[in-house]
Amino acid sequence: MAAALALLGRAAALVSGAQRFLRGCGVGGSAEKGLSRGISSGERPKRPLTAYFRFLKENHSAFRQKNPEASNMELVKKIADAWKELPASQKQVYEEGRKTDWQRYKEQLAAYKAQLTPAQAAALKEERRKRLAKRRSFRAKRELTVLGKPKRPRSGFNIFVSENFQESEGISPVAKLKQLFDAWQKLSSSQKQPYMQLAEDDKVRYVNEMKSWEAKMVELGREDLIRSRPQMPKMKTAETAKKAETAKASSRENKAKLKLKKSEE
Repeated sequence: MAAALALLGRAAALVSGAQRFLRGCGVGGSAEKGLSRGISSGERPKRPLTAYFRFLKENHSAFRQKNPEASNMELVKKIADAWKELPASQKQVYEEGRKTDWQRYKEQLAAYKAQLTPAQAAALKEERRKRLAKRRSFRAKRELTVLGKPKRPRSGFNIFVSENFQESEGISPVAKLKQLFDAWQKLSSSQKQPYMQLAEDDKVRYVNEMKSWEAKMVELGREDLIRSRPQMPKMKTAETAKKAETAKASSRENKAKLKLKKSEE
């Protein structure tokens, strides 16, 4: 089951990456935005496409013509299936193209970095760090969704909003939300009570579902996804307290003896 979930996660990542690729380059453009914008006058070299994305870019138009009614996700899945069935000899052509472009990319990147000032290089490094952190966060959330992690409990206000939020012409969602917040503030405690009770029930639901989910994660060997439980402070026993007091008294006595000895000298 663990292998199946891992495979499902990789498949989701592949489809998601392909969709971002199509949105980012419009089939004919670049797969990534340069990092150099606003940092140096020269444009940062673009990372070359992988063998699969080369195949995707090259065949997207043909697949779209054959499947004009298909959504982007459906189209990407069809192309992914075609890539899986492609003979190794044909995949190698795309891989060789990637290797050639990768070598050229490394040379261009080295030349680009050589022209940066220390401040520009530091800014570039920080931008990359933030981008990678954001990507890791997105992947972690997507993995938890694939693994079926329970949704967090809703508050009384959240439940109130979900029951009363309706799209209205001439008013933005933000303005509507503000209206509901003001209305919630004006409710009496007795009027809020049904929503607060539903929120308490949802907390119970969440606790029970999390227990089951975490037990399942342990079975799958994913203890890294288990919430860390704060350790309770150790209670002092009578014996421990007595030992501590004895140590303090001994320390005071030693200090007094040392002080007396110094005064005699």
